[in-house]
This record gives sequence, C-alpha cells and structure tokens, in this order.
Amino acid sequence: MVVHSEPRDFLFLSRILGKKVINADGKKLGLVVDVAAEFVEPYPVVTGFILKAGKRKNLFLPCTEVSGLDEDVYTANISSNNLQEYKPHGGESLLYSALMDKQVVDTNGARIRRVNDLQLLQAHHGLYLVHVDVGFRGLMRRVGLIKTMDKILQVLFDYQLPDQLISWKFVQPLSSPDLLRLNIAHNRLSQIHPADLADILEDLDIRQRTAVFQALDKETAAETLEETDPKIQVSLIADLNSAQASDIIEEMSLSEATDLLADLPKAKAEGILKEMEKDIAEDFKELLSHPEKEAGGMMTTSFLSFLPNVTVRQAMETIRKEGEDVDLLYYVYITDEEERLLGVVTLRDLLLASPDAVLTDIMDTRIISVKLDDKDETIADHFAKYGVTAIPVVDDAEKLQGTIMFKNLLEVVAPHLGK
Repeated sequence: MVVHSEPRDFLFLSRILGKKVINADGKKLGLVVDVAAEFVEPYPVVTGFILKAGKRKNLFLPCTEVSGLDEDVYTANISSNNLQEYKPHGGESLLYSALMDKQVVDTNGARIRRVNDLQLLQAHHGLYLVHVDVGFRGLMRRVGLIKTMDKILQVLFDYQLPDQLISWKFVQPLSSPDLLRLNIAHNRLSQIHPADLADILEDLDIRQRTAVFQALDKETAAETLEETDPKIQVSLIADLNSAQASDIIEEMSLSEATDLLADLPKAKAEGILKEMEKDIAEDFKELLSHPEKEAGGMMTTSFLSFLPNVTVRQAMETIRKEGEDVDLLYYVYITDEEERLLGVVTLRDLLLASPDAVLTDIMDTRIISVKLDDKDETIADHFAKYGVTAIPVVDDAEKLQGTIMFKNLLEVVAPHLGK
C-alpha cells in the first residue's frame, strides 16, 4: 500500500474516517468507518479497513487489497460482494471504537489523558499506529476546523498551536478489557512508580479502576495497593476472590497488609486468611489482635534479629538472602536465646565493621523501645526526641515482639501523610 497525502508518510485516523473506497473499475465500494489493527509490539499494525456499504455495515477490507490511499482509498479489482463481515481475532481491535475519545494512561507522564486523534505511519509496506494525539489541535482536526484555527492564530498572534503527541510506547488503553489483558499492558503499567499508579487508580471511575488493578501482576498490584487510599484498597480487594486477594496481600509489607485486613469486613478477612500458609496467617492474626493506635497494632514482625555471637559476615549473608522479604533493613536487633532485646546495629555499622567482628562488640545497648500497649502519642514523642526511623516493641519481659517504622506511625496519626 502506498500513502501519498501526508508528509513523511504520516496521517491521522480522523483523515481516513469517511473516505470513499473505490475499486480498480472506479466503482464506490463504501465508506471507511473504522480501522482494524493487531496490537503487537512495538506498534500496532493496521490489518484492514471497516466499511459501510449501503445497508451493509462492518465489512472488512484487508490491507492486502489496498493499492493506494489519497483523497480516497483505492483497491484492486474487488467488488463489495467479495467483502466479508469483520470478525476480530485475538489481539486485534478497532482503533476508533477502542481508543478515540477514550481515556488512556500516559505512562511516561504518569497521568490520564483523553484521545483526540491517532497518528499512523506508513513504513515497511505496512501501516502502524505510532502516536496518540491528546491536544486541542487534534480535536480541531476532528471537527474540521483546524485550517480556520491555524489562520486565526497566525494572523492575530503569529502562532501555530502544536500537536500534542504521545508515543504509543508510552500509552496504556483503559477502555477495553482485552487491551488491558495483553502482556504489553502489564509491562507498561509496571513501569509507573507505584505512588503514581495509585494516583491514577484513584482518578478512575470504579469500573475502570477495578479493570486496571486486576490487569496488574501481583507484585505491582501489591506495591500499588500500599500507596492507595485505605477506602479504595478495601473496594479493590473486595472485588477479588479470596485466593486472588491472598496472593496480592502476601506480597505487601506485613504492617500494610495487616492494616488492610483490619479494614475489610470480618468474613472477607477470614476467607483471605484461610487461603494463606498457616505460619503467615498466624503472624497476621497476632498483629490484628492489637488496637490500631497502640504499639502492637502499628508494629511489623518482618525484621531481622541475631544472637550476639554472630559475626558481621554471617549477618550480611543473612541480609542478602532474606532482606528482600522483610519490611525493615536499616536496623537489625540483637537478642539472647530467649529473645530478650540486648542491642541494635545499623546497616551502616555493619558495612563499616570488620567482617570477623561479632555483633556484641558493635551493637548499641542504649536501646529506645516501647511496650505493646504504649499509645500513639508516646510513640510519636519517642520518634521526635530520638530521631530514629524505627522503634522496637517489647513485652513486659523485654522480649522483642516487633518494630514500628515511622511510616506506620504516620498512617495512624496522619493518614494523608502516611500514604
């Protein structure tokens, strides 16, 4: 297929829609009402044109039958009787129906945009979707006022409004569940920082929010959930079955996941806990037994502790093996064989110490700790006074029960800052 009309072989979908389709005998076959494309990487490939011919609608003209595209669409020697009704196959969608006037995520700018037009490129004997137009100029092109607007701006302000184009590589469609389920969707959404993705979810309506969230892989879903408003967390998890919800919650930090389980209806939370491994479920049940505004309700049990005779080398090896699965890494705690808290070592201390040094020689015994039933005011005072980033929690026998990170405190006393 040869494209004649646009500079550099670029053309906009709005310029294709409504074109007459004429065969080699000069007979009109119909009008273009949409364009079919297969959504592959790096750019969707146009597979054909959807036509309306009299009372017949949704007829498919393959690109292989198109000989040229100018003021009209020219075809080889084919009649309308040879055109079959369009039947999409896996990975294929209609560009106008799926994208035009719909919301998409700009994964580069991490924001939601509205599609005003689509830019196609003719290259390598094919037609590809390469840009999404989200600007006002695209809207003016759609309604046929772009020349008028250009003249007015040029005469009055010596200015031409530019196109606002986003490369397809940074576009994630939201309107179609099929497009959301494509592998390329997972890759693109996972490129967005979880905090930005959480903001995007909060800006979507309930239907879109649920569809986008359920299209995420469980690791990205867990990271995003941790950054999302608690009320939205609950609604997203409520739409999942217990097994799916369990898989995602197990990927979250222990403290964040506990807060979420506490906010869920009791029956839903119990169903999720039943899907978990027994030891993990027991950890959650222990944390859920404490009031939210007490130390026991804010702490996480996901941290590292060592006996005093462990060497720095041994401790670092354990951190490398298990560090990815714990909530707190900057501090490691030193306990005796009965789990009584003896001291604390920072990651900085470990990095600077000799590998053969034992932890008892480098630990700080001036421990700042709180009890399980200490209230949020006391905990906040400790953070402010001592300038630490985490505080260990002990029981009445000084046995280490957990640790409170500053973010966990914020989520209780100032939820708008903690997320």
